[in-house]
Amino acid sequence: MKIGQNETLLFIGDSITDCGRARPVGRGNGLGNGYVNMVNALLTARYPERRVRVLNTGIGGNTVLHLEQRWQADVLDLRPTWLSVMIGINDVWRQFDNPLEPDMHVLPHLYETTLRKLLTQAQPWKGLVLMAPYFIESSLDDDMRQMMDRYGQLVKRIAESTGAIFVDTQAAFDKVLGNVPSEAIAGDRVHPGAVGHMIIARAFLDAIGFEW
Repeated sequence: MKIGQNETLLFIGDSITDCGRARPVGRGNGLGNGYVNMVNALLTARYPERRVRVLNTGIGGNTVLHLEQRWQADVLDLRPTWLSVMIGINDVWRQFDNPLEPDMHVLPHLYETTLRKLLTQAQPWKGLVLMAPYFIESSLDDDMRQMMDRYGQLVKRIAESTGAIFVDTQAAFDKVLGNVPSEAIAGDRVHPGAVGHMIIARAFLDAIGFEW
């Protein structure tokens, strides 16, 4: 596994990362009830000797512009060894559930330039993981799925140019959607239950070389 001894792994993102975590920083028993908590549990169970410290600064409803506003306090000041970023769902979703509110929309160019700017600031981390935003919908003809795939490709391109580890979260869901309807994973096709969070956790752990 790529994460070493006594290293700190920080997750930042939106409600999927937040998942009821403690404030101001989720840690220990305050990591929330989502994939971050599952990753922590599996790392501790499989690699107890490495003493990996996991932190959660996800906030529900966030877009990449919100991350920009709090990047100093919620990432840089915490000086993680490893940083994982999953953002973009709300950047896309607001274009569909609030189509007449353009101030809430984060269009592709602004999304990409803002994320790149954040990642090129002073970097206290040893490893960077970029997780694609996703939409739990198997139909490639769905408008929101098409838009989410576009943002996912932007994240992949950023990962390739920055040397980050890319987690194709959408592909991980697609493998399951061949056998399980989206409604069984997430009623709104965005906020998953335990199965969906485990899919995300497993995709993350596979990407960092976790030995099951």
